[in-house]
Amino acid sequence: MNFQKETWVHIIDGKSGLVNAPTGSGKTYSLFIGILLDFIIKNPNHTSKSNHGLQLIWVSPIRALAKEIQMSCQRAAEALGVKWQIEIRTGDSTTKERQAQLKRPPEVIITTPESIHVLMATKGYPNFFGTLKTIVVDEWHELIGSKRGVQTELAISRLKGLIPNLKIWGISATIGNMDEAIEVLLFPVQSSDRVLVRAHVKKDIELHSVYPDIIEEFPWAGHLGLKLADKVIEIIKSSKTSLIFTNTRAQCEIWYQKLLELDPDLSGQIAMHHGSISKEIRDWVEEALYEGRIMAVVCTSSLDLGVDFRPVDTIIQIGSPKGVSRFVQRAGRSGHQPGAKSQIHFVPTHALELIEAAGLRMAIDQNELEERIPYIRSFDVLVQYLMTLAVSEGFYPDKILNEVKNTFCYASISNEEWQKVLNFLLMGSDSLQAYDEYKKIEKTDDGRYIVADKKKILKHKLSIGTIASDQMIQIKLLKGTRIGAIEEYFVSQLSPGDVFWFAGRALEFIRIKEMVAQVKLSKATSGKIPSYMGGRMPWSSQLSRVLQEKVYRYTEGIIEDKEISVLKPIFDKQQSRSLIPKRDEFLVEYFQSKEGFHLLMYPFEGRSVHEGISALIAKRISMMFPISFSIAMNDFGFELLSDQEIDVDTVVTKELFSTEHLTSDIQSSINNVEMARRKFRDIAKISGLIFTGYPGKQKKERHLQASSQLIFDVFREYEPDNLLYLQTYEEVMTFQLEEIRMRQCLKKIMASHIMISKPNKATPFSFPILVDRLREKLTSEKLEDRIKKMTADLIK
Repeated sequence: MNFQKETWVHIIDGKSGLVNAPTGSGKTYSLFIGILLDFIIKNPNHTSKSNHGLQLIWVSPIRALAKEIQMSCQRAAEALGVKWQIEIRTGDSTTKERQAQLKRPPEVIITTPESIHVLMATKGYPNFFGTLKTIVVDEWHELIGSKRGVQTELAISRLKGLIPNLKIWGISATIGNMDEAIEVLLFPVQSSDRVLVRAHVKKDIELHSVYPDIIEEFPWAGHLGLKLADKVIEIIKSSKTSLIFTNTRAQCEIWYQKLLELDPDLSGQIAMHHGSISKEIRDWVEEALYEGRIMAVVCTSSLDLGVDFRPVDTIIQIGSPKGVSRFVQRAGRSGHQPGAKSQIHFVPTHALELIEAAGLRMAIDQNELEERIPYIRSFDVLVQYLMTLAVSEGFYPDKILNEVKNTFCYASISNEEWQKVLNFLLMGSDSLQAYDEYKKIEKTDDGRYIVADKKKILKHKLSIGTIASDQMIQIKLLKGTRIGAIEEYFVSQLSPGDVFWFAGRALEFIRIKEMVAQVKLSKATSGKIPSYMGGRMPWSSQLSRVLQEKVYRYTEGIIEDKEISVLKPIFDKQQSRSLIPKRDEFLVEYFQSKEGFHLLMYPFEGRSVHEGISALIAKRISMMFPISFSIAMNDFGFELLSDQEIDVDTVVTKELFSTEHLTSDIQSSINNVEMARRKFRDIAKISGLIFTGYPGKQKKERHLQASSQLIFDVFREYEPDNLLYLQTYEEVMTFQLEEIRMRQCLKKIMASHIMISKPNKATPFSFPILVDRLREKLTSEKLEDRIKKMTADLIK
């Protein structure tokens, strides 16, 4: 491939850069072979030496990818006659393996951002990295929009400080802000020494929607998906090997059980893969996939990235992927060879998701992909990083400040802010300095910052990382076999004797002992499915835009996709009962039911934007006259439900959507403080303000929440200029409420004609939102009964 040869030349010339190439195009070889060739040229007698020290660090965002990278690199090294040791170092590595690597570093280590920081928390780390020549960051597009990306920036800054000639390379799929992605990764490299290599390989993706035999006029979320399971089985049986992607671990478990229930002959032919399943099971599944021994795997994002399972020829996406890039990434798991076509089947979980399928096809054709917003000024990660340096060799503030300012994330840090960070570590900040537990580091006579307390060193090493999740409880059979882990809040709802499904097995809960859920196998055919917090992802801005475009084109008589044609019964019912908004219109619906008065609005901007706007509108209406609302939302729109009637024609005007005083109105409308408290828990974990516990003795999540809330309230009252406290609000506005998108949405509404419709009953557009609200209150059985009654009432 031309892009591979181009990359090899740049590597030999001593450049740093980024390779932009699609999945399955040979991007791993574009870098690794170049690095090998460079080594051979500079070391003509390399075969006479058994070990050359660490030459390359290859950073992978997920552990499942590491094994595939290792195999590819080993093949290349053997083909070129380079006798390099290529090893993996992740959280799954054994203590023995890690110790052996420290004593005799292999030439190549494939690792994660967290594991590099763990190495930097080890005494003598400068010698370990001393022979390093290159660092490669794989799947950079996945890391850049997260705090793991910040961890990567900081690791590079330290390595660059130790090794000024270090070469930095990245691999990335195409994203909307590619120039910014390069800037973030290669910030320490002069512009003249940076290169961007584009593969110019277009990945052909064929999107096939799976259609129900009958389109119901009133669709509801989750109802349709499992009804299409028979069609999914047909796809599996007509393919060599399939990956079935779900968006959540709970959905993964549900679909695995449903497929086996419908076709017991699939037992042993299909498997399940998600992040909570034990490493042993995950490894078995990956190996079986690679060797083509199973027909299908039901999985989550745990198999999203880069893993080359060549037998896979079909991808099945259950429900909305919520983003164009994620959909393209998953499609690329099939046809994982240069020039091969990717086949992906889209299975809607409710009929309106078929609009998304049409929108995804448009976005792929137009190559319109999401931007990944990099984190800036993440002081929690900086605090953790400085602790990492302090527990090993210690650090001199002036030297590390220069390195830190040479990152994209902290380029704007002021001397005053830097001093606040140091004071936070020395004294626990102004408001916490009376408590010794928050005094983490001390200053030596020569000005070096170190951690001398062995207990604090251990606590920090156990806390390195930025992935915030709820406390995980290990699941073990009474005989001691570990099955995996589930979140504490789910286990807390179980009573002894309760049955739940996990990793494809029915398990009876016995008891909790030392943060381990002890279970035994059950013969029950029904049971609870573990649910996981944070499973509801919002639409990306790109998906919102193309979906809106498809709706607008329908109102203009332009029907380009079968998906839109199939939805005609729903659109006809929506148009007859209410209306479908045109390009310059904004739809508002108002109707009464036994529940009360329903005010619905449809920005089509995604759940997170609707969360902010719905609270904002509710607050602004309540400022006109006393009224309270129950709020529900989905990606299409939101509902404000009240028990009192309003004059919708006089209340819903353009002024209601004004962007004036938006920030202050948001902060007063959405219980901004409570959202910040929840966000602060993660920041407190990362910065070391709260300790989650020793292995096997983790603190309960509610205790961690209580501790973080207490510190948050102290900062709020006594130290409102605390950097971590201020960071919390910035993250809520930028990432949770997406203030920029919210502002753009409100401006668009103000420029539109507000169309107020007053149907006598719920409409097809409103139905999924109403159901979403009920789902929070009812069990699945009661919900289905309730929906059948609602549907019967609506079609009368």
